[in-house]
Amino acid sequence: MYKLLKVLGRAKRGEFTTVHGTVQTPVFMNVGTVAAIKGAVSTEDLKEIGCQIELSNTYHLHVRPGDRLIHDLGGLHKFMVWDRPILTDSGGFQVFSLAKLRQIKEEGVTFHSHIDGRKIFMGPEESMQIQSNLGSTIAMAFDECPSSRAERKYVEESCDRTVRWLHRCKAEMKRLNELPDTVNPHQMLFGINQGAIFPDIRKKMAQEISELDLDGYALGGLAVGETHEEMYHIIEETVPYLPQDKPTYLMGVGTPANILEAVDRGVDFFDCVYPSRNGRHGHVYTNKGKLNLFNQKFERDMSPIEEGCGCPACRKYSRAYIRHLLKAKEMLGMRLCVLHNLYFYNTMMQEIRDAMDAGDFAGYKKRKLEGMSYFSCTD
Repeated sequence: MYKLLKVLGRAKRGEFTTVHGTVQTPVFMNVGTVAAIKGAVSTEDLKEIGCQIELSNTYHLHVRPGDRLIHDLGGLHKFMVWDRPILTDSGGFQVFSLAKLRQIKEEGVTFHSHIDGRKIFMGPEESMQIQSNLGSTIAMAFDECPSSRAERKYVEESCDRTVRWLHRCKAEMKRLNELPDTVNPHQMLFGINQGAIFPDIRKKMAQEISELDLDGYALGGLAVGETHEEMYHIIEETVPYLPQDKPTYLMGVGTPANILEAVDRGVDFFDCVYPSRNGRHGHVYTNKGKLNLFNQKFERDMSPIEEGCGCPACRKYSRAYIRHLLKAKEMLGMRLCVLHNLYFYNTMMQEIRDAMDAGDFAGYKKRKLEGMSYFSCTD
């Protein structure tokens, strides 16, 4: 259940209550694709750095170790030792990213595993069955993510099919939640809005899926090749046509600036691989921008990544030491950078919520963006 606590312009402050706990929004979901955050980050670490909700990948867990195995072992929460909410995506993005290996039909999609090349079929029912086996808190509806540069006719046909798939997802989830051996009989369903960069297609689809009264709604197919300005325009044009009293989730986005701009436009759920991926390459976020710790100027720098930061890395270790670890290809270096970046993101979301509670999100956003423009990635 989503409770809207405050609205400032279009920005929303809420709380989302689930069987696995209540999520304060706006929120950033920490991405654990294969039931683990890349960079040797444990679920105990996630709690320490303020993670409220974790995201895992339906397709990847289906391929390895197998969703039936996870079901038999008690579900994803028990498997990865995490008692807070989990959102699983539907596998739809892999339909987009594995374009060379796929064949799309009304029934679903046939594609080849990136692991061993075996043929896999996934449609709405299969996606719901996999996610039910995982027992996640929130399941995402199965969709196709057309390219942001796809032709209009293709996008229209794709979106119409995704709406039909959504009806099938809802019916199948209802059936699965009523089974006696289901891992999570309270599993929720979010629908996904697509439409590339065509505002009228986005609006039409938003209106159609809103009628299904789902637990939440996502904007998919953004940050996949269009400009930031195009993405912000689509958010502005689409969000008003989605229910305000339900969570609005911008999938796969993004940078701290992207998140601030999207919150301002009514989005309150986010996920992105940036903090962990960049961390593994020595790029770390600070309130003055992003630093590249491989830069030689940090060789003798005994200060933390960021003064005043409360993350496990900054409380104990210096830029010089972390740089040494990264250069030596020691896993600890990657781990410390990932922990710092995720802490930065989770803390920023807390700051956003605090600013909204105080009625000063606009001021906070302005100060945050101005501060983070100080450094560039190469500094």
